[in-house]
Order: sequence, then C-alpha cells, then structure tokens
Amino acid sequence: MAKIDFGGVVEDVVLLEEFPLKKAQEVLANETIAVLGYGVQGPAQSLNMRDNGINVIIGQRKEEKVFWDKAVKDGFVPGETLFSVEEAAERATIIQMLISDAGQMAVWPKIRKYMKEGDALYFSHGFSIVYKDQTKVIPPDNIDVILVAPKGSGASVRTNFLDGSGINSSYAVFQDYTGRATERTLAVGIAIGSGYLFPTTFKQEVHSDLTGERGVLMGCMAGVMEAQYNVLRKHGHSPSEAFNETVEELTQSLIRLVGQNGMDWMYANCSTTAQRGALDWKPRFRDAVAPLFDELYDRVVSGEETRIVLEANSRPDYMEGLGKELKEIRDSEMWRAGAAVRALRPENRQKK
Repeated sequence: MAKIDFGGVVEDVVLLEEFPLKKAQEVLANETIAVLGYGVQGPAQSLNMRDNGINVIIGQRKEEKVFWDKAVKDGFVPGETLFSVEEAAERATIIQMLISDAGQMAVWPKIRKYMKEGDALYFSHGFSIVYKDQTKVIPPDNIDVILVAPKGSGASVRTNFLDGSGINSSYAVFQDYTGRATERTLAVGIAIGSGYLFPTTFKQEVHSDLTGERGVLMGCMAGVMEAQYNVLRKHGHSPSEAFNETVEELTQSLIRLVGQNGMDWMYANCSTTAQRGALDWKPRFRDAVAPLFDELYDRVVSGEETRIVLEANSRPDYMEGLGKELKEIRDSEMWRAGAAVRALRPENRQKK
C-alpha cells in the first residue's frame, strides 16, 4: 500500500501500480462473478469487468423487462451469461449484490441458500450488513463478505473507465473465511475500474455515504439552490438570470475549477470581489448548517434514515409516488428554466 498524506493525516491507499489489472485477472481467473441487478451500478461494474477479461454473468428478474432488455442490448446472452437472480447466484463464486437496498432485503432469503462454502458475497454499500436488524441480511459463517464502493454513480463508473481516468473507490472486508478476502476485494475493485482504492469498514462506508447523499452531494445542494433561486426571483431577477447565477455558473465553471485543483485554487481564479464575499460568507453558511449535519449524522447512525428508506421503498406504489415527487421538481420554474438554459449551450444548439 502507498502512504498518502491527506491534509496532515497519512492514510494507506492501493494504487494501480501496486495492484495492476494483470494481477487482478490472475486472482479472479477461476472465479465466476454474478452481478445481481442490472439497474444503477450493475451495468457499469459488469461491463467494466467484462472489458477487463473477467468472467461475468448477470442475474436479473426477466419480469423487470427494462433491465433485462438492457442487459441483452449490452451483449449478455440469456442462458449463457444472463440468468434469473437465483440461477446466477448458484453458478457464481462471487455474488455481487447490486440490487437496491430494499431489494436486497427482499431477495436475500432466495439468494442465501445458493451460497457455497468459500464463496464471496460482495456489496457496494454497507447498508444491508450494518443494518442487519432491519434488513435480516445475515451471511453464513463459511463465506467471505467484502465491499467495494465506487465514489460515484454507475454512469460515472462506466464513463470514467472508458475515458481511462477511473473512479475512486473504498473497500472493506467484513468477513474473511478463505484467507483471500482482501485479495479478492482488491482484484474486483481494480477490475470494475477503480483509479485507486482506500480502506474503510462497512459501518464507516454506510455512515459517510448516507450522510453525503442527504447532505452536500444531493439533498443539501438541491435545497440551497432552491433557496438562492427563490430569493433572486422574489427580488425581480428573471428566471434565466436566477438560474445562471445559482446553477449554471456552478456546474459549468466553478465546480470544474474545484475539481482540478481545490477550493483555494478556484477562489484564486475568481475576481477579488467574489473572493472577498466567499471568504466572508463561508463561515456563516458553515455555522448555519452544522446543526443540521449533526442531526443528520445521528439519524443515520441510529438507523432512522434506514428505516425510512426500507419502509418507503417497500411500498407497492413507491415508483408511482417517486414519479410524482420527481415530476414536481422537474415542473418547477427553476428546473424548467434550467432546461431552457441547457438547450442554449452551444453544443446543444449544434445538435438541432
């Protein structure tokens, strides 16, 4: 492992130079990896592994026609590399549980009976294992239980793989029955296209992930955007101006600068007026939202957020309700303005 200084704290990370693809291929040479679920992470991880020469099969319910047809379109062949969830699990030596968290709880009783001594049960989220009192996902003692969690959406996992950049991933071993659990974990992590891997635990992964999704990455970002947009509109600014100042400049310019060299570099490459305002207001926003983040983290650790997810996702009308919630966002003035702004980007005008 390489020792990297993260802001004064030295951590161990696994780099491609230390664990190259050739080594991953050797470790996985006799493995059959079944990716269960062809929804969000499933396509990206399976396609990346297949492109990297790993023996991959898909387990997907045929009744979920959209996902089954997508797997077929991507080149997985029914009866050869595409099976029911149960048959794929039976054929596998490494079972990747990439079904939704609520779906894992529902399918686990069917999957468990196909697990053989020495198999590995792989997750990309610590949810089912950490909150086992709620999910009832309790693995047998005679298998490895491992995790690789890409720090991005399935779309990003695939896109970054294709452009050669890779995506950062965390990894963890919950149960090492074979004595090879860590080696298997790192091999799969490299095979799915990780740029580098950093160690965590199942508990730390799910606590940070659930906090991040509800916080800065999605919930907080959307809420803060709405608040600023609404203030600007209230004071007479046009939808175009309010959206550009709230979202477009952030996503098309500033975040890219942050991604390249950090927040300080982004500040250094803005006007002195923007710098001064940002530096003065940053502590105020931090202090204002800190209590919300404390509450959020406590709710994640206690399992309250997990309870809400499982309860909501288990409702028979969940997808219908989700569609209504997403439509409400899509039909709001702010995001209708966003659609118009995106259509005006030069690359989108050229497509017409």
